[in-house]
Amino acid sequence: MRARRSKDQIIVEILNICEKGENLTNIVYRSSISFTAIKAYLAVLMKNDLLIYQDGSPRIYKTTPKGLAMRDRLEGLHKLMEGLKI
Repeated sequence: MRARRSKDQIIVEILNICEKGENLTNIVYRSSISFTAIKAYLAVLMKNDLLIYQDGSPRIYKTTPKGLAMRDRLEGLHKLMEGLKI
């Protein structure tokens, strides 16, 4: 059974999935998060300019340069946290 993920871990995962562009269905499948929850995360990420939505066929979500920088910072923080003995 998969351990429960924190919001920041889910955000990093979504930003990774969308790095080269991905449609909604594949984001849901690859992240193992419900459609409803993904829609909420995508809305927050787009509101903060971490993701963009490319309208077309298929409709694609893509991580912005700001999103890539945020992902890198969060991944670095996760590595530091793993080293702590709490």
